[in-house]
Amino acid sequence: MAMPAQKIAVILGTRPEIIKMCPVIRELQRLSIGYFVLHTGQHYSYNMDRVFFEQLHLPAPSININVGSGSHAEETGKMMIGIEEVLRREMPTAVLVQGDTNTVLAGALTATKMRIKVGHVEAGLRSGDMSMPEEVNRIVADHVSNYLFAPTETAKANLLREGLAGTSIHVTGNTVVDAAMQNLALSRGIDTAGIVGAGKFFLVTMHRQENVDDRRRLSMAMGALQSLAEKFGRVVVYPMHPRTRKRLGEFGLTPGSMVKVIEPVDYLTFLKLESEADLILTDSGGLQEEACILKVPCVTLRENTERPETVAAGANMLAGTDPARILAAAGEMLGRKRSWENPYGDGRAAERIVHAVLH
Repeated sequence: MAMPAQKIAVILGTRPEIIKMCPVIRELQRLSIGYFVLHTGQHYSYNMDRVFFEQLHLPAPSININVGSGSHAEETGKMMIGIEEVLRREMPTAVLVQGDTNTVLAGALTATKMRIKVGHVEAGLRSGDMSMPEEVNRIVADHVSNYLFAPTETAKANLLREGLAGTSIHVTGNTVVDAAMQNLALSRGIDTAGIVGAGKFFLVTMHRQENVDDRRRLSMAMGALQSLAEKFGRVVVYPMHPRTRKRLGEFGLTPGSMVKVIEPVDYLTFLKLESEADLILTDSGGLQEEACILKVPCVTLRENTERPETVAAGANMLAGTDPARILAAAGEMLGRKRSWENPYGDGRAAERIVHAVLH
């Protein structure tokens, strides 16, 4: 019996969502499944958005509602209004969202209220910290979704612990592995010498609200980065998020002389920087995963993580923003052998996700 015609809405709005949904979009294309991409415009600068579609050879989003930045309520409300209008017009058979952003929350809530089935890619991640807006977003999205695509057994256990039905949970692996495997080869020819010079370097990202909106935590982190550079004789390369740059100006803070602040770079350049770095320091969940997959040691500038698999594997340590802890963790990670196992699957997550939605 032939399956009914499918029309899948892929809702995304940020750089990490573009990267992690890229393999899903490619799989929909491979199978000639009807789909469209709805971009909320949560990230809206060229290097943090459109260039990713171009580099990954993806068609531009069919629809962009251009929400831009704002408070959590303002962003989410505008997104829901725009998404509802699009879904009412297009009437997809299912909606796919990925991760823990306001785009995910708005997409999942809107589709659920319209009785459209929702699939949450990267379901079941938990930090245990409800002060994080991302934790609220991922929990709500999980509890309204019909398909829960858990990247690991740990994520599945979190969902079961919260009383969600086992029949709705699919352990697929993480599409970040698919993306890294598909795109790392594309980055090989990129020359990063103009960015980092000829020497060894550390790579850092920090943009989370709890870090950059707190003057004391941001000041400690900046001091720690300079101390790291001096102690280990490495330049610290920092592609700085606009939010962080804005807060530094507001707080009257400046990075140290050995911290090289650059504009956000395109995805393939960043992937090449990741693969070449001696150490990655970040408060990004996705970057913890990518570092683990690329066999680059990682120090997480947070007190908790929704990616505990990276810590268990030996690829990552939590250090918060305390300079002494960051220096100690960096020394520990630099001394470890890069022989840990990747806990995020075999690079076929997108195939499993699309199969579950279709069948």
